[in-house]
Amino acid sequence: MIRLLLTALACITLTGCAGAVMVGAVGGAVMANDERSIATQLDDTNADFVISSALMKDEELKAKTNITAVVMNGNVLMIGQAPNSTLRDKAVKVVQDLKLGGKIHNQIRIGNPTSFTTRSNDTWITTKVKGRMLNEKTLDITRVKVVTENGEVFLLGLIPRSQAELAVEVARNTAGVRKVIKVFELIE
Repeated sequence: MIRLLLTALACITLTGCAGAVMVGAVGGAVMANDERSIATQLDDTNADFVISSALMKDEELKAKTNITAVVMNGNVLMIGQAPNSTLRDKAVKVVQDLKLGGKIHNQIRIGNPTSFTTRSNDTWITTKVKGRMLNEKTLDITRVKVVTENGEVFLLGLIPRSQAELAVEVARNTAGVRKVIKVFELIE
């Protein structure tokens, strides 16, 4: 009986390790296929954190808005909702004052912050778009970042025009997508 329990514990532990190895391998593959240098990928990740922290430090933005930022190749995509243009502009100014260097794509909508149900639906839409992209043999999904906000799908990446067009087509034809916004940087 003790041998059986030890074997079961070993299997559970090994399963956890295998999962960690798999996540590490997939993450490594994504980093290796990314057109951005490793340094740029790390800078983008750091900028995401810096922006989130700066937005959360402002009590009014924290309490009254739902704004996030995604950084890709030094450029910032700002999405979410602000109840008025004053708060939207304030959020953009917070990011501008960080002097991160890239372009700021302001896609913050004027309106009340979305509900938990809407955000859950956005997660589902992102999952569906990515799943459909995986079925496209000629599309390298590791080069496309998909972000959904209130039914609007934002596509980011540093990719060739043909890949960008295919990604847009897949997203447009996914149930629940209200609009597709391209924030790609094209390479040839």
